[in-house]
Amino acid sequence: MDDHVTHANDLLQLVSFVVEDEEFGVNILKVQEIIRPMAITRVPNAPSFVEGVINLRGRIIPVVDLRKRFGFPPREHDKSTRIVVVELREKVIGFMTDAVKEVIRIERSVMEPPPDLAIGIDANYIQSVAKLDDRLLIMLDLDAVITQEQSEALEPMKEAA
Repeated sequence: MDDHVTHANDLLQLVSFVVEDEEFGVNILKVQEIIRPMAITRVPNAPSFVEGVINLRGRIIPVVDLRKRFGFPPREHDKSTRIVVVELREKVIGFMTDAVKEVIRIERSVMEPPPDLAIGIDANYIQSVAKLDDRLLIMLDLDAVITQEQSEALEPMKEAA
């Protein structure tokens, strides 16, 4: 029985999503929900990577465009576009993605430190890289994607909406 417990602790359950043909993953425990894009209210003087805010069942949530955050070219939203709603430092933030792929379980043993030369995005955003059978999965460090200061700066947007 102890082997099973140890084995379960060696597994990570992730939500994988795509931004500019790269596959990223975040721990499913941080994800509250995945939603289709909805009306986004732009907020004056917001950081360039912030799309605006949405009203999700009465909660005002800032939405960060990961394409802009990672320096990828803009792209029109389509039927695959999703907002991954996460809790980060007790704040709720939406991340705009090109598509959500799957919920996946992987063993911690397939995780490796990020390469020195990252794949077109700031290496500081990468927590680790998982080598899967047919692809690489980039684990995002959400705390680096949105720093504590940026997270606090997003807070006044809720009142502005």
